[in-house]
Amino acid sequence: MSDLQTNANEEIEIYEEAAGTTYESMLITTDSFEEFSQELSASLDEDGSPINKVKSIINEIQGNDSSATITNNPKVSSSNISALSEFGSQDLLDQNDDSVLSGDYLHDPDWLSQREHFFVLSSAGKPIYSLHGNEDKLATLYGVMQALVSVVQANQDVIMSIHAVGIKFVFLLKGPLILVAASRRDLSVQQIQLQLTDVYNQILSTLTLSHMTKIFDQRKNFDLRRLLAGSERLIDHLLTNDSQKRACNKISNNPFIFLTHSVRILPLASAVRESIITAIQQNCSKIKNLVFAVLIANNKLIALVRMKKYFIHPADLRLIFNLVDCSESFKSAESWTPICLPKFDADGFLHAHVSYLADDCQACLLLLSVEKDVFFTLSDAKQKITERLRRSNVLKLINDAMNSKGINLRTIGIPEIRHFLYKSKTNAQLLCSEINVPYNTPEEFSRLESLYYDIHHRIHNSNRPTKLIYQLHEKEIILAWITNGYELYAVFEPTVDKSVVITLVNKLLGWIKKEEEMLFILNAPTF
Repeated sequence: MSDLQTNANEEIEIYEEAAGTTYESMLITTDSFEEFSQELSASLDEDGSPINKVKSIINEIQGNDSSATITNNPKVSSSNISALSEFGSQDLLDQNDDSVLSGDYLHDPDWLSQREHFFVLSSAGKPIYSLHGNEDKLATLYGVMQALVSVVQANQDVIMSIHAVGIKFVFLLKGPLILVAASRRDLSVQQIQLQLTDVYNQILSTLTLSHMTKIFDQRKNFDLRRLLAGSERLIDHLLTNDSQKRACNKISNNPFIFLTHSVRILPLASAVRESIITAIQQNCSKIKNLVFAVLIANNKLIALVRMKKYFIHPADLRLIFNLVDCSESFKSAESWTPICLPKFDADGFLHAHVSYLADDCQACLLLLSVEKDVFFTLSDAKQKITERLRRSNVLKLINDAMNSKGINLRTIGIPEIRHFLYKSKTNAQLLCSEINVPYNTPEEFSRLESLYYDIHHRIHNSNRPTKLIYQLHEKEIILAWITNGYELYAVFEPTVDKSVVITLVNKLLGWIKKEEEMLFILNAPTF
């Protein structure tokens, strides 16, 4: 280990300036674990209630009018098609209703055999969400979870986790909500709490923090499912999308996005990406109070143009990706939907015009405004953007990039590296190689996931901080390396000698640096 560290220290001087480095990023760039720890300690006051922000960003954009009101329950115009209509609605039963379903899942082998469960309940013990099964048939379990939280709070403490044989029960308290996970996966407590935070953010994206807090202040026993009706699909998709794809042998690098709090970029020639950004700027720059224009495809970012002074957080982009990936209706018509981006402003909605560029180009454009009556203005801008991109042949080039399989390490001359993750810390963008043999089966990919989760937890362990970890396993070698500019996780063939690992890593870093204009978005364009 010491020889490897010495070699790394000698070689790192070559790549002090990390690939993907920018002077200003369009994304908020923070370490996910560090940020989460700060939120956990600062987001609650003494009685466990959330501390509300003093200033609303949305109000600020609307004109710094402190008396301006934020719409907490926006109504979509009947002349427009809302994505929310796809999720439908249903009459939910109150837990005290006589028609509550009988029985429970606590003796159901199929339910008990699930690798992970996620639950959301109110601080009063009212069921809100369950990943598997109907919440009404888990009333006893919800009562136990609420009791555990209350008992620990009575002793002036906060429950974090319970460890049993082969399973972790992880808790996250967020104001009026209690989020709980029961997991058999090889994730640390903090990594599971990050998943729970994703679920919490997804709930806020539908309700806003101020609206949810007001509801529970007025009625602690309120059944929040009445307001979340239909949007449970978004939470399901957020938690199960990757495992469902794996079951169908459609394996992707997406599970690593939440872990690194980053965004994957669709590789494009810099001139092509600049053409896209220019088309957006020229057709949107005069639209009042347009905050973000986001173009995505295959859960990757193609372009992002923002209002000056304002930035977007990777966690908010993850919600946008999830909304688009979960909504087939966006492919058939332009949609107008409210969405709260909690990291941007947890207390108000942005209004999103969502549509695919064209029938022959399945890239999705979202135009997010603080104004709720600009559907047709944004629709017109989108049509002009598409027309310009078609004339310059950019739509075809986007399609070609979408159909590309990704980075093949054999093609770039480093077959000894099986797979890698490279996060540019300065702009929160993640680069991953193509999933290949031996990790192209669901079982082997799950094993690769476990390797990454373990080494990521070890290198981010605040009790034992380190910058370089080298692990020799029976079937592979894995390296984690953190510098000021990037994080690198790489898996090598088991026969690679320790003395050449850094040489191979630097060859990879050199290639990334050479191709950075294609692999990353290096500027932060504004309207």
